[in-house]
Amino acid sequence: MGCILHDTAMLPCVKHRGKHGFLSHSSTTLASMLDIQFIREHPDVIKDSQRKRGESVELVDEVLRSDETRRASLKKFEEARARQKEIGKQVAKAPADQKAALIAQTKELSEQVASYKSDADDANEQYTTAMWKLSNIVEPEAPEGGEDDYVVVKKVGTIRDFAAEGFEPKDHLTLGEGVAGIDMKRGVKVSGSRFYFLRGAIARLQIAMLTMAVDQAQEHDFTLAITPTLVRPEVMRGTGFLNSHADEIYRLREPDEDYLVGTSEVALAGMHEDEILDLSAGPLRYCGWSSCYRREAGAAGKDTSGIIRVHQFDKVEMFVYCKPEDSYEQHRQLLAMEEEMLGKVEVPYRVIDTAAGDLGSSAARKFDCEAWVPTQGRYRELTSTSNCTQYQARRLNIRERVDGGTEPVATLNGTLATTRWLVAIMENHQQADGSIVIPKAMRPYMGGKEVIEPTAWEA
Repeated sequence: MGCILHDTAMLPCVKHRGKHGFLSHSSTTLASMLDIQFIREHPDVIKDSQRKRGESVELVDEVLRSDETRRASLKKFEEARARQKEIGKQVAKAPADQKAALIAQTKELSEQVASYKSDADDANEQYTTAMWKLSNIVEPEAPEGGEDDYVVVKKVGTIRDFAAEGFEPKDHLTLGEGVAGIDMKRGVKVSGSRFYFLRGAIARLQIAMLTMAVDQAQEHDFTLAITPTLVRPEVMRGTGFLNSHADEIYRLREPDEDYLVGTSEVALAGMHEDEILDLSAGPLRYCGWSSCYRREAGAAGKDTSGIIRVHQFDKVEMFVYCKPEDSYEQHRQLLAMEEEMLGKVEVPYRVIDTAAGDLGSSAARKFDCEAWVPTQGRYRELTSTSNCTQYQARRLNIRERVDGGTEPVATLNGTLATTRWLVAIMENHQQADGSIVIPKAMRPYMGGKEVIEPTAWEA
């Protein structure tokens, strides 16, 4: 692996709508849609994507104007620099009586070159700023609209009828307190709101769940990585998290400038920054285990009880580097991995196709798996998987070798297990006495234990 130069090469990619709206490779399109050449030739495609996202359509025109100014300024600088070099050569060969005039001309050109270079640098900065504001191109198959305009792809599992069983279900916090497993009061005392302690069998349940996720990932040829939870600003920006989600991210105070990650996706994406990858043997697939941190700045008053919406949690995240033409198949595989895990924890769930206006800036398409939460009478997101096509790789300069040079790779991500899963597991597996039945697949990870019984607090 080695360093490579940024360029604007495009790579064709193919796709079409398959069964259930998933993507497969049949008809031709372009994955590298944020290539400036593509923007010049197809501005309406970019504008339509921006419109679907509910983001600035005018930004596309700003990008094109700044690109034109940048190229014109660079041309002026290069032409002046070429003249300066040519006159410099003439000075060395000129007769003595002509040298003074040529030297004066060289000095004048030198000032002009410096001025043109400054203009070119400013123009390039404005162009780069505009380009980095653009979000990834939404796949045509993604539903239009906002947060509530998702499409339900399918539902799996049977929702329990607690009334028929003769008891009212308890929420996960009540259950967690009843088995001496979730301590919000002391979490708040130590760290403030939305922090907690997991203790005893519930702490063990989380470790069991995450370990089971790792085992499954490794069975599917993912490489386990325990990742850094602090990353450089360039990496956070490169993954696209400093756009609409910037207010959710914790940042260290000066003199440090690093960010705390909200997902190991960020570190796993940055791991191969400025590298050329060898994908000849297939995709590179990583499974990242990390603690994660989110400010939940936009969630005031939402899910303040329990561990649904918290500032710190643990997660196992899948991350894939692949050829752009393979990204749609990889996306299907990541979703299948998530469903496999949900089957193991035995909770009813549904899969939704996220609407364009609810996509993160990096995602071209995203599917969420939402589990049924009995006490809320609705499905809640547990996991999601996104195809980021070449968006992150372009920004982080991650490429593969192809005939004639290098091309950006595609990146994908998907959550395989996280702390929030405990909510669905506990509520869906509760019994009338407040005990919690451990899903069969998790029992080997719990030392063979089958039930978490109500327990008095030790302190």
